Amino acid sequence: MGTAQFFAADINSARTPEAHLAESSFIFHPDNEKSFRLTIQHGLELICDRLRNTDAPFSGISPKELAAKFESVNLEMPHDSLHQTLEELHTLYLKDAVYFHHPRYLAHLNCPIVYPAILAELILSSINSSLDTWDQSAGGTLIEQSLIDWTCDKVGYEKKLGDGVFTSGGTQSNLMALLLARDNYFNQQGYSIRESGLPEGGSKFCILTSEVSHFSIQKSAALLGLGYDSVLPIKCDANYRMDIEALRSCLKNCKAGGKIPLAIVATAGTTDFGSIDPISQIVEVCREQKIWLHVDAAYGCGLLVSRQHRAKLEGIELADSVTVDYHKSFFQPVSCGAFLVRDNQHLSLITHHAEYLNPLCQSQEGTPNLVNKSLQTTRRFDALKLWLTLRMMGPQLLGDYFDRLLSLASRVHQKLLLDSEIEVLNTPELSALVFRFLPNVGGEKANAINFCELNQNVRKSLSQAGAAVIAGTKVNELSYLKFTLLNPQTKTQEVLEVVELIKSHGRKILTDSDQTKSRSTVQVSN
Repeated sequence: MGTAQFFAADINSARTPEAHLAESSFIFHPDNEKSFRLTIQHGLELICDRLRNTDAPFSGISPKELAAKFESVNLEMPHDSLHQTLEELHTLYLKDAVYFHHPRYLAHLNCPIVYPAILAELILSSINSSLDTWDQSAGGTLIEQSLIDWTCDKVGYEKKLGDGVFTSGGTQSNLMALLLARDNYFNQQGYSIRESGLPEGGSKFCILTSEVSHFSIQKSAALLGLGYDSVLPIKCDANYRMDIEALRSCLKNCKAGGKIPLAIVATAGTTDFGSIDPISQIVEVCREQKIWLHVDAAYGCGLLVSRQHRAKLEGIELADSVTVDYHKSFFQPVSCGAFLVRDNQHLSLITHHAEYLNPLCQSQEGTPNLVNKSLQTTRRFDALKLWLTLRMMGPQLLGDYFDRLLSLASRVHQKLLLDSEIEVLNTPELSALVFRFLPNVGGEKANAINFCELNQNVRKSLSQAGAAVIAGTKVNELSYLKFTLLNPQTKTQEVLEVVELIKSHGRKILTDSDQTKSRSTVQVSN
């Protein structure tokens, strides 16, 4: 039934959930089990209703239009019933949400999610374990540690030496990597930043990374007191991968200029292009120069379980640290990421013992308190999502899903190359495609078109119409469109239909522009 029918329907129960909620506490408690069960059931019905009746990835509503709906909301006055609450939620959120499972959602690194992980979300939210200490999580601690050990094994780290911790995602993981790289360098010099803070002359320290790496590298450098300017962008080759000769040249210039490299960050799956830096060659450079190597595999970590493309990550096992985002390439709900290190001793650089939480005596007794290796204290049991996924589906199926995406990207790429109105910028290593619409018009008309503006307007037009959600980016100051393919159920034809939408919206924009100019000319003539 449709949403309207769902809200109009009588609740099929001798006693409505409203009655149960009115006469009992909202607290998760065995006395309130019936209220809990009925509330969850009706929430589930609402979600399933939206799943059945979502025919576009986005409604096209503007921020101003949606904000107007919030003007009458009074958070001091709760609703009288679950019915009213869910109806409002539908109006304010679900009706206009962006749906990543829809085949015409092709924008960012957002994946549709597997349902074992949704089940895990319900369980972990209900029990509400906090993964900072053993006495708040018990088996949750061991589940997370088991998954960290499993992922370290997939990376290729030595058993019982590699370690890590779950994080909120790539930004936090990259921050941890640069924090450990910085503090490890100073520890080797006999200086403790933890005790004494940053030394004088901090401007001489630098971090080297690809010119198309994630913005969190710069953000992390700023948070660590090194500043944006400490991040030195390395030129890329024609495939948008870090150029090794450019890296060596930059290191040589650093040395000549008195700069000290703290880390080199390789990217295994850049946000725009999905390109993978030559990790094995970068490993050689890092070993020669004795520099920390971090691999940001937030996007490319799906290759860890790939049966066809695992070799693309060759050399990752020699990195000092690695970022993985299960909520990108393992089809998990946000948030679900991890930070890994090749040598677990490095994690001690962020350990702090508090008597009320994780006293030193507990570590000496062997109590596993995960807060000892995390930047966070209170932490959700996000590991349960991946745990249930692996126990129900197995890693091979996840890998097959990811392989399917790479195959889809390759097929779409071949089709785009044959389209005379599409200029393709990259050959996909993962599942990202960067391109732009260049209509077949010649002569003076072509010279009059601002192609950057046209492609920007095409993207806006698609979104405002609710027809498709695609991404945009700039390369060498030119505007491009971008597909990020992360739905293994999306078919080639469905992506090509979005390409046709791009072209039809583009042509309409040009026609409307010509008509506007024509009217303006007539008015001027008159």
